[in-house]
Amino acid sequence: MSNRATNLLVPIVSVVLGLIVGAIIMLVSGYSPIEGYAALWNGIFGDLYTIGETLRQITPYLLAGLAVAFAFRSGLFNIGVEGQLIVGWFAAAYVGVAVELPKIIHLPLAILAAAVAGALWGFVPGLLKAKFRVHEVIVTIMMNYIALHVTNALIKTVSDGGDRTERIFTSASLRSEFLENLTEFSRLHMGLLLALIMVGVMWFILEKTTLGFELKAVGFNQHASEYAGMNVNKNIILAMVISGAFAGLAGAMEALGTFEYVSSKGGFTGIGFDGIAVALLGMNTPLGVIFGATLFGSLKYGALNMPNAAGIPIEIVEIVIAVIIFFVASGYIIRLLLLRAAGKKKEAK
Repeated sequence: MSNRATNLLVPIVSVVLGLIVGAIIMLVSGYSPIEGYAALWNGIFGDLYTIGETLRQITPYLLAGLAVAFAFRSGLFNIGVEGQLIVGWFAAAYVGVAVELPKIIHLPLAILAAAVAGALWGFVPGLLKAKFRVHEVIVTIMMNYIALHVTNALIKTVSDGGDRTERIFTSASLRSEFLENLTEFSRLHMGLLLALIMVGVMWFILEKTTLGFELKAVGFNQHASEYAGMNVNKNIILAMVISGAFAGLAGAMEALGTFEYVSSKGGFTGIGFDGIAVALLGMNTPLGVIFGATLFGSLKYGALNMPNAAGIPIEIVEIVIAVIIFFVASGYIIRLLLLRAAGKKKEAK
């Protein structure tokens, strides 16, 4: 079997196996897999509104996936994307509410505020890793909780004791009347375009710049990079700062596009943690992240329709979605099995 045929077959077989096992789980639980998958399909592609909402759901996953993937490519494990997203969400919403400016200034300023907030939240674990060799996983996990509770306190302060801010000024909004009319008034916004531009930015940094070469080199081998004259500590900090900026932009998508405000949270959004799976599914490549985010965003939004349209309990829905993602993530094992099967056929001949 040729390499091209294997690359084509692996994702197809992965998805089919996931759907089959998911169907078995629904059958064993006493529910119709046909009705379940029909509801999932309609929840994703049922009409222009659901397509718009699916694309809207994909947008923050794209940026969260890029944040995790960028750190991975630099040899770092940024589990703090969730916290960086939360502070980016708050920063964008605050700038959107605090001042009213012309849109050409206000919107870029709010987006920049989110990126800077996320970058600063990434700077702390980067600095501790570079200077004191404190493991970034421990620091970023703790920074998630600090972000959650600090932003909740700040929201109370800026909203005079309330649990959410006012809606942002329209001059800071990513909403697009054209996209809303195109998708039957879904919440699809211009943030999707920004997220796709960031995919290109990540590719350009890693593949076409000296900085990207150094970041990847440090990720492969810090000692060899230092011996070659690279500033390892600087690159560690830069990698976490850039990763944090991507995560902050994911928060801006929610603040300026989907909700147009920020509210107190009882727990994490989950987008940042799902970004880890998105990055791993995409093999930490910019184009791969698009695939991972599309899969996650589509399944997450489409699954909301399964309890209502097919009467399947949300617990079963979550298991089915997790199984599909599990099989897609098991592409390496499926590739090995396909190659073995092809090898046995050659031996039989």
